[in-house]
Amino acid sequence: MITTQRIPNILRLLVCLLLPLVVRTNAAEAPYRISTPADDPASEAVWPNQSSHANSDSWLAQHHDQIRVMHPRVLVINFHNKSSRAKLDRQVGDLIAALAEGSRYHGYADSNAPAFLQYGVFKFVDLREEGSTQANSSKVPFKAGKTNGFNMDYNQFFGEEFAKYYGVPDPKQPNRFLRLDELVDGGYVHELWFLADQVKNFGAFEVVEEKPLYNEAFERIGNRFVQAGNGGDASQKWTGRSLRIGFINVTRGIGCFMESLSHGMEGNCTSKAIPYFTKYFSEYAGYDLKKRWGLPFSTFYALPYDGKKVAYPKPDEAVIQWKDKQITVTNYFVNGGNAHWPPNARGNYDLDNTAPVLSTIEDWRMGSGAGGKDVRKPFTNEAFARYRKVAPDCMGAWLIYWRQNMPALDNKQRDDQGKPMKNWWPFLFY
Repeated sequence: MITTQRIPNILRLLVCLLLPLVVRTNAAEAPYRISTPADDPASEAVWPNQSSHANSDSWLAQHHDQIRVMHPRVLVINFHNKSSRAKLDRQVGDLIAALAEGSRYHGYADSNAPAFLQYGVFKFVDLREEGSTQANSSKVPFKAGKTNGFNMDYNQFFGEEFAKYYGVPDPKQPNRFLRLDELVDGGYVHELWFLADQVKNFGAFEVVEEKPLYNEAFERIGNRFVQAGNGGDASQKWTGRSLRIGFINVTRGIGCFMESLSHGMEGNCTSKAIPYFTKYFSEYAGYDLKKRWGLPFSTFYALPYDGKKVAYPKPDEAVIQWKDKQITVTNYFVNGGNAHWPPNARGNYDLDNTAPVLSTIEDWRMGSGAGGKDVRKPFTNEAFARYRKVAPDCMGAWLIYWRQNMPALDNKQRDDQGKPMKNWWPFLFY
């Protein structure tokens, strides 16, 4: 197996020689950047770099605050038999562009804000079966005998059979191919996305991630880990490093997959993998409603999904329908909202409310108002209108704006100690 943080010079040379041969995607035609460890710079302002290539490296926590840009590599696997390669490449390219846009801190107000997350594709593995009448390839890794529910066998992605599909020669043993855990350990791959049609008897989670458990000092707690995605496969083996595995439904658009990845961030929060992230994300995303407003639930996700459950008679008043009673909250305001609930949402998935509700989303923990308080401004769906064409389906437009207000590169937010808030994006790869 490749060493954790330093590849010996001879192996690095082999990597540089071999990778251009195994990456088959035509970079001149694909609407995204092809990336390999051979491209990693010496500069420690960039990650990955020659000192740290891999997810969960201790280097990430130790150098978190000096990282100026991240170039994570994604391994893309296609199982869909019916979509053209051009369409799939475009879908992946558009998603990478939308994620970059969402990582531009306050990008809606600052045209010069740089994109912090700049994904590249390590390899596009096309497992379509030409001439098949089935929507998806027979190579989809299902659990034996399970034809309903969540029946994806995530362990198979880490097996020898899929290693052959990836086709990356082992620098130590050229007659074999690297498994996914080895590709992650060697810093070849930082994330995995697979494309398929969610037809009958196809059951994949939106996004799964097994993540190391950290303490308050951002140090790993032994080899302990937690499920930190939107759901997870309890039978998936732990390989020692974090890895997000996301399902892109080819019949939907990039906004829907952005929603899946955003639910993954919420899962990261509730998993308590990184105490710092859990503490502040909970406040930003309204996971503290019981504590803040004395409500009988902690998040609006507790409300039924059918219809509108919240009304706003005034910008600073919320009337909530909870079971058989109404709850009125006065002097109401929202920090950042969650993936389904913009600040003025009346129910899940509400992108259409033009009525204003007070929110601190653009000044959260900045204290720009009188007495050092966060500024509460009327929020409507006009705030994210500019992104409806960038990520037009599901909650995509809202999520780009939502992400742009999270603490990122050179953010102006402050933590409880009055120190600059840590950039949240490196936590994705802890």
